[in-house]
Amino acid sequence: MGATLALLLAAGSGNRLGRQAKGFIELAGTPMFLHSYRSMAACPQIDGVVILVPEGYADSAKNWADSIDTGGRLEVRIGGETRVESVRRGLEAMSGDADTVICHDAARPFASPDLFGRVLAGLAGFDGVVPVVPSPDTVKRVRGGRVIETVPREELGLVQTPQAFGAEALVEAHRRARRAGIHATDDAMLLEAAGFRVAAVEGEPANFKITTQEDLLRAEFVLGLQNAPVVPERRR
Repeated sequence: MGATLALLLAAGSGNRLGRQAKGFIELAGTPMFLHSYRSMAACPQIDGVVILVPEGYADSAKNWADSIDTGGRLEVRIGGETRVESVRRGLEAMSGDADTVICHDAARPFASPDLFGRVLAGLAGFDGVVPVVPSPDTVKRVRGGRVIETVPREELGLVQTPQAFGAEALVEAHRRARRAGIHATDDAMLLEAAGFRVAAVEGEPANFKITTQEDLLRAEFVLGLQNAPVVPERRR
C-alpha cells in the first residue's frame, strides 16, 4: 500500500495581519504552522509532512521543528508566490511510493487529527475529498447591486482544508491547469476543472481560517480556553 504525504502550506503572506509570514505568527507562543503539524503528526495515516515556507524562513522553520519531536517526518521546502505554485513545489518533493496527498493551509491551526483521518477515509472511490460545513446564512447571487437569485442553502457548503487527493489525479490536475493558465484558491477546484471526482465530508466549525486581526484574536481566545486550568467544583 502506498504512502500518504501531507503538504503544509505556510508560504502565504500576512499582509492583512501586518506581518510578513502568516504561518509564523505565534499563537500561545507557538508558530501557527506547528499547531497544524501537531495534528498531522497525531494522524497515524500520514507518513510524512512537507512544509512550504516563504523565502528566508527555512532556517526558522527547521529550528522550530528541531524544538519538537517530528520523528524525522517533517521536511522544509521553499514555497512559491501563489498557493498553487507552493503545492507544485511540494509535489516535487513527493517520493515515488506516495499515492495520496493531503493539502492543508497553515492558517487553519485548529483542524483536528480526526478531520485529517476523515478526508483520507472519504477518498475511497473518489479522486479528491474536501471537508465542508453548512452555510448558516441565506445566500443570494448579486450582480450590479441587484439580487439575481437565492441559492438553496442545503446545496451549499463552506469548504475547508485539509483536502485529500489521489497523487496521480492531483499531479495531472496541476499539469492541466498550468498548461491552460488556470488559477484557483484551492486544489479541489483544479480537479473539478479537469473532470475528476471530488467528494465532500463533514468539516469542523472550529476549523476556521485566520485571515484578519479579528480572527487572530479569536484564535488566541480559543487557545486560552483550551489551556485554562480546570477548577474543581466546590462542594456545597
